[in-house]
Amino acid sequence: MQRGALALGLTCAIVGTFAPAVALADVSAEATLADRYSPVVRLVAQTEECGSGEPYSPIDADAVLGNDQVALRGPWQESNLVSVAPTASDLAVGLKNYHLDFPGDALRPGCTYEQWERSLGTAAIPTTYAHVVSESGKTALQYWFFYIYNDFNNKHEGDWEMIQLVFDTPDAIAALAVKPAEVGYSQHDGAERAGWNDSKLEKVGGTHPVVYPAEGSHANYYEPALYLGSSAAEGVGCDNTRGPSRELRPAVRVVPADRTAMVAEYPWLAYQGHWGEAHAGFYNGPTGPNTQVKWDHPITWASTSWRPSAFAVPGGVNDVPRATDLFCEGVAAGSTVLTAAVRGGPAVFLAALVALILVVLAVVRMQWRPSQPFALARRRTLGQILVASARVYRENPRLYMTIGLLFLPVSLVVAGIQQLLFNLIGLDVLSDVTGQTNAAVVAAALSIGLVVMPIVLTVVQAMVASSLTSASEERELLPRTAYAAIKERIGPLIQALAATVLVVVALQLTVVGVPVAVWVLVRWSLFAQCVVLERLPWARALRRSHLLVRGHWLHVAWVTLVVVGVALLIGPLIGVVLLLVTPLSLVAVNVVSGIVYVLTIPYAAIATTYVYYDLRVREQTEHEPLVLPAEAVLD
Repeated sequence: MQRGALALGLTCAIVGTFAPAVALADVSAEATLADRYSPVVRLVAQTEECGSGEPYSPIDADAVLGNDQVALRGPWQESNLVSVAPTASDLAVGLKNYHLDFPGDALRPGCTYEQWERSLGTAAIPTTYAHVVSESGKTALQYWFFYIYNDFNNKHEGDWEMIQLVFDTPDAIAALAVKPAEVGYSQHDGAERAGWNDSKLEKVGGTHPVVYPAEGSHANYYEPALYLGSSAAEGVGCDNTRGPSRELRPAVRVVPADRTAMVAEYPWLAYQGHWGEAHAGFYNGPTGPNTQVKWDHPITWASTSWRPSAFAVPGGVNDVPRATDLFCEGVAAGSTVLTAAVRGGPAVFLAALVALILVVLAVVRMQWRPSQPFALARRRTLGQILVASARVYRENPRLYMTIGLLFLPVSLVVAGIQQLLFNLIGLDVLSDVTGQTNAAVVAAALSIGLVVMPIVLTVVQAMVASSLTSASEERELLPRTAYAAIKERIGPLIQALAATVLVVVALQLTVVGVPVAVWVLVRWSLFAQCVVLERLPWARALRRSHLLVRGHWLHVAWVTLVVVGVALLIGPLIGVVLLLVTPLSLVAVNVVSGIVYVLTIPYAAIATTYVYYDLRVREQTEHEPLVLPAEAVLD
């Protein structure tokens, strides 16, 4: 027997030298190997039907065949229905460019596919297909998973994913005597490599690898985390595998190595078409495992497509707006818009083009000059505010950069307060148990995060308002002068800020009060200038801001949206670009975006101070025709 095994091994090694891949013939050895290393699948738990979490399981592909809710469609455009309830035998003839069409609309999934999978009942048992192939003197053991729907940025019906174990042996018989050399988990168009003894590879019972499929995309990862992808191989967007998880031990169905036996047992493995309805681009249903290079050439695929790691975001809710957060949310929002555009057809693209033209026209027609940055008491359009703010910042960069540094210690303090508060009220436990997408955790995090911007902007606005007054009086602008100017007004500033935060947070926590909270924020947005420049106590400062904004709420909100919004987003946006085009680590990218964010806050404060002076002039001349002074024609 030993001589026979040795001869078989030598034969496979010799053949592997001249052929790209050779399927093994000993089904018994394959079955033993597949059972020994069968994977443990941990999916993101779904707490309620049609809610967040992963509703789909890797199921038996036969569950969707012979089902009268599934249609087989041809590649032609009209009347392309071939049959209803196609069977595995119907697919065995190949049918390249045909599509299996499941019930539902891939671009409008709703809860259709989730409910359909549940309706399949016991037919949809968790299943994985084991496939053993040798190539170039090595043996690959693959486990394939079939999901009925991919609910990621590239939404589509049907989804085939897999993991692969590689043995440094020529056949399955020899592989039974050794441990795997390495493992690869498929992730979108690529895969991530791990050594069998790597710490990131979790194993149950010493031999069963644990795989964490990402919520929606089913990309496979080694650990629970939030992963970033910025290429086709990694997937553009964010993959979430964070718990809590539901654990599956899929039934292992071994695919015979011999092609004739394979097609006899699983006729659908001869199917060359798509497992999902037809759509353009990445919305199209995927083809099956047998059509992919890795099916017959697993070692070649491993050597060319596996990468050493995936990019995981450091854990925890962070108050500091990060490039990673904006990246995840931005890609998701962008994919939603793109999906809607594809679904809506040419009309959506035409509407987007019209909107873009209107925005360009609005910018072109905007009045930018005269700005007269040091003539404070004058009315200004949004364009004039932008230009005046830029000129002031450009002439005093050291002052405003120094003021902006306030953001760093304040944000760290608030982050500490957040962690302390989570510990005291138990939200840290809730976050661990239910995940950070839980509504209570999100509401609390947003409420605490809401404190950061008022703190920073209040202090910065007060210092900037004082500095602008000094500039208009041609006094020397120094950081210590700006700090000293608000020292005696710090009490009213803190009191006004505390009152604002309490009211806004209370309204926000009611959920229905969020619009009122926004309205209040705009009405009280100028209290820092009122405290410092008009030297008012906190309550009168809030009322004064309210009176200034009255009748001009949309104007103030618009300026705040454009100026403050851009100032807050430009740092994370730069971070997103760095994520896409540089090899910088996530920490480095977030530090860079944070620094940029710090530098933009003073600009926003300058702009809002100009809004304050604009409203003061409007208050005085509300019912009088505005006559510009002669020097206003010059800039």
